[in-house]
Amino acid sequence: MFLFRQPAAAQHNDTSAMLAVNFKTTEKTVYHKALAEYIASSYAEPPEAYRDDLRVLDELREAATAALDANTSVLKRNIRYYGQLAFILSKFPADVNTRFTWYNSFTPDSETSSQDLYFERASVLFNVGAVYSQLGCRESHGDKDSLNRAFNYFQQAAGVFGHLQQKIVGECRTQLTTDMSTYMLATLENLMLCQAQECVWHRSVLTRMKDVNIARIATHVAELYEQTTQTASQGSLASTIPNGWIDHLKVKGLYFRAEAQLRKSMDCLANTQYGEEVARLQAAQEYCSQINELVVYDQRWSKLLRAAVLEMVKSQAELVSSNRTRAEHDNDVIYLDTVPAVPSLADISPYKLAQSKVPEVIENPGKFLGSEELGPPLFKGLVPFVIHQAASLYEDRKDQLVNKDLITALDELTADCESVLNSLNLPHALEAIQKPIGLPPNILIGADEIRSEGGYIGIKRLLDTALASNAHATELLATAEKALSDEAREDTQVRQSTTKDVERLESADLTNKFRAEIAKYRDVLQRARESDATIKAQVDTWSKFFALLGSPRDEIERQVPSTTANPITDPQHSQIVGRLQQYMDEVMLMKRERAKSMDKLKRVATEDDITPALNEEMQRLAAMSATPILQFELHQFEDLFAQKLDKYMTWRKYIDEEREAQTELLDSIREANQAFLVARSNHPLLQQREKALSNLESATKRYREASFNLHDGARFYASLEAELQKLKTGCVDFAMARHLEALELLGLSHGETPADLAQTPEHIGNASAQQQPPPNLVWDPSMPLKYRSPK
Repeated sequence: MFLFRQPAAAQHNDTSAMLAVNFKTTEKTVYHKALAEYIASSYAEPPEAYRDDLRVLDELREAATAALDANTSVLKRNIRYYGQLAFILSKFPADVNTRFTWYNSFTPDSETSSQDLYFERASVLFNVGAVYSQLGCRESHGDKDSLNRAFNYFQQAAGVFGHLQQKIVGECRTQLTTDMSTYMLATLENLMLCQAQECVWHRSVLTRMKDVNIARIATHVAELYEQTTQTASQGSLASTIPNGWIDHLKVKGLYFRAEAQLRKSMDCLANTQYGEEVARLQAAQEYCSQINELVVYDQRWSKLLRAAVLEMVKSQAELVSSNRTRAEHDNDVIYLDTVPAVPSLADISPYKLAQSKVPEVIENPGKFLGSEELGPPLFKGLVPFVIHQAASLYEDRKDQLVNKDLITALDELTADCESVLNSLNLPHALEAIQKPIGLPPNILIGADEIRSEGGYIGIKRLLDTALASNAHATELLATAEKALSDEAREDTQVRQSTTKDVERLESADLTNKFRAEIAKYRDVLQRARESDATIKAQVDTWSKFFALLGSPRDEIERQVPSTTANPITDPQHSQIVGRLQQYMDEVMLMKRERAKSMDKLKRVATEDDITPALNEEMQRLAAMSATPILQFELHQFEDLFAQKLDKYMTWRKYIDEEREAQTELLDSIREANQAFLVARSNHPLLQQREKALSNLESATKRYREASFNLHDGARFYASLEAELQKLKTGCVDFAMARHLEALELLGLSHGETPADLAQTPEHIGNASAQQQPPPNLVWDPSMPLKYRSPK
């Protein structure tokens, strides 16, 4: 067995306060033999022509898996191999008779072996994420540049594990090890986001950011660790994840909850809020006590937790304790400020700055083939591209001829026939004669369908839901627009309330995109209201018939005019009815035979594969050429296209024959129907019955149309409301961010907001308390952070 085991340093870094993902290991595998056999058998080409490609592919795998360590060289080799695998999967099937064996990253004794190229690609991508995680942990985290690099590494690791979960593992055709299960990949993505946000916190402390902002950053770190703890505890993951990881996650979550309260207390002290300072420190010490209980009273925890984490916890507990003692003494002796109860303290809103980022070379490897990152694509010349183009062009022409010309012509013939029969009120008029008691089957089936959907009450409920959804969507849009208007008004007030030049962009320059979205959705909602009004008018018009069709069968039969016996008893009249019925039977037979012919035509088109003929034509043209250097052009295959499409020309003759036969049959039906109308002209009850049956059939169609449109509208409104909710959140959060910026420009805290600025921000703050920060607050390490100089 040829195993590529990474050094211990790459697998464990116990000096770090952060967690890295171990590499997956594998056994040596070569492609050469299996792919060479496949090329010879499936492409009918000599494998020797691709000797170099086969050699390079084997070298890429060995380079990517043989010497695993946490450095950028290993990262580049794995990305290069992953990109080539993505391209090769477009040339070969997933199973090319090459077996890949990979071991579980967390339990190396667990393995999966499969002849699945998708599984190989997923395993390599897992190691790409592992490299990013280890590079992030190896940074010193002691200066801004190091923190920036670690921040980017952890974001990319999160993006890779998220991409692996959402797009890659689903294509695998084998049972995967638990390290690539949905829960595990979600846990790893969340863990990397935790550590990326933690880098932001380190940076904020290092650069002496305002304590209130550090508190908000720490709050989101705590939220992420709590979320990761939850996903890591799902199913069998708790027994699969390395010892100490869940303990690490729990302690980190409590640590950053305490850190958020500690930093908020410092902000309270700076703003002379002495009572709240004491309460915040009490909350922080409660979190420290929970950590202390876990670590001190359960020796297993202190053994599994890393020394760096224990040191962080110890230092924090000492600082919180000393600050609380000082704060309580000062407040009791000097300030005498009321200390609020800890549960009554306002929540600290989080700053979300870390996000998953999938490297572009991972998300779209095709864009980098031929570049330095991935190198030239392997097996590029396996099949001439012009053959694919020619096959695609033939498919387009065949589709135009078969579906858009022949099938459409036959459908139009059938539609013309139906139109003529409907204009003659056939077959309803015959059904009224032949079955005067009871209802025709089509009416009964339609009534059963309507009854199963709730009848008029059911369609009315769907309509009311659509109208309510439109109203709710309109309200969301109005809220978003109001947030922008309030922010613009506040911006004007800020500029008018100070004599200094305000160095900030005007609201109109920042809200163009939001307002364009609002205008777009306003137009969408207007069109939706018009559609809803049309459906409502239709439901109101046919409500009486919908209600009847939703009734029991005996009630419908009672409402439809009926006779107890066939009123046409004259033999001559019976002969007229029999002749008309014979013609209608011929129509049904014609339509059945036509449908069979259309199915046959579609089957012939589906089985019509021009690829073998294209390959033969290419070989023929090559044999006729005087030079081995050939440049194939699409026009060289025109004769072959014409030959292959010629077999469909017989169907044009068939359509002409069908048109002629249908015209003759419909003429006979018109003549027979005229005689039928004369025969039954003295029986008004039959006419009433025919009209009633016709109305009920029309009502059934209208009900189906309305039901379909309303169900489709429900899906539309669900999607629209989600988009509008996102837009509203963006507008409200933007307004809140601008409000905080306005306060900072005026040199005020939130508690010192002037009266003319208090209303709008307070409203916005309440609306966005539970929302995530706006996208434009995502920290970009390439941009220096700017803070107001302390007074």
